[in-house]
Amino acid sequence: MTRFSFTIQATDGKARLGTIAMRRGEICTPAFMPVGTAATVKAMKPETVRATGADIILGNTYHLMLRPGAERVAKLGGLHRFMNWSRPILTDSGGYQVMSLSDLRKITEEGVSFRSHLDGSKHMLSPERSMEIQRLLGSDIVMAFDECPRADQPRDVIAKSMELSMRWARRSRDGFDAGGEHAAGAALFGIQQGALDRDLRLQSAQALREIGFDGYAIGGLAVGEGQEAMFATLNFAPGQLPEDAPRYLMGVGKPDDLVGAVERGVDMFDCVLPTRSGRNGQAFTWNGPINLRNARFAEDASPLDERCPCPACANYSRAYLHHLVKAQEILGAMLMTEHNLYFYQHLMQRMREAIEGGRFAGFAADFRRDYFGG
Repeated sequence: MTRFSFTIQATDGKARLGTIAMRRGEICTPAFMPVGTAATVKAMKPETVRATGADIILGNTYHLMLRPGAERVAKLGGLHRFMNWSRPILTDSGGYQVMSLSDLRKITEEGVSFRSHLDGSKHMLSPERSMEIQRLLGSDIVMAFDECPRADQPRDVIAKSMELSMRWARRSRDGFDAGGEHAAGAALFGIQQGALDRDLRLQSAQALREIGFDGYAIGGLAVGEGQEAMFATLNFAPGQLPEDAPRYLMGVGKPDDLVGAVERGVDMFDCVLPTRSGRNGQAFTWNGPINLRNARFAEDASPLDERCPCPACANYSRAYLHHLVKAQEILGAMLMTEHNLYFYQHLMQRMREAIEGGRFAGFAADFRRDYFGG
């Protein structure tokens, strides 16, 4: 069985249509990975997540190491068996979560010492420990351990942080490679840092190329800098990374972010937005997002989205979903999340078809017209 291979079938401008082959299945790119932070995509059963079209999901190293514990998951047969998901799983390294706990953590060359947000207990996360946790979970795509500074920090702070992340990338590579049987069947992705700075990103990309990874993530974006600044960075950052490897933009994003990033050469995405928005009453549609809490939907008998093939749109009205959301019924969160994940996967499928047909620019223009004009 293939450990990891990436094939590009078609390109249209910078947009790429590809396939990642791994022992647990193929991943069609551009791909969107639903986020299963704590070994569950919230409000969804694994088989329902698969039915939306998801080829791969994301698990969270930080949250799983704290609860239920990586050693416990390993004892119970690994993350795939634990949560009943047989296809590929990508695990993040924990670096981003630790960054967001800035008042609870301390960074040194060795790694990050922090207190658990659950019970205040002390922990140390280093490149080696992050690799060990991801190995215990049985991750298919392991992410290198990095630091993710805010984009508004001074350039020298960003540069120092990027250099530290590159030293950690080397240690992540060594720690992963020491993983025996797991390393023989899994893949390791490096993470480019450098915030919005072209030169720092180039230095980071060169350091990662020298180490050598199966895929390359663009980190340090979607952390508050805004879409315009993100797109300006994506105009150059993907092209600094190897052409024959997948490029993964971490933590992105809104549907229009995905279209703009694919346009700029990105292959993989993850984001909590479709699931979190669904639980909070927001649905994504081809005519833009709608908030089902609004009173105007109370007697609206139409489906969430006429163009969506999902079960929520086929079987339920906006009026019923409005009622469920207002009454805080669990079914509302389930149906809204299912719809949003279907929408995201349908969007990825439409983008793949447009790249294959050499009409991506037209697709993107039509999408924006409907999404922002609807």
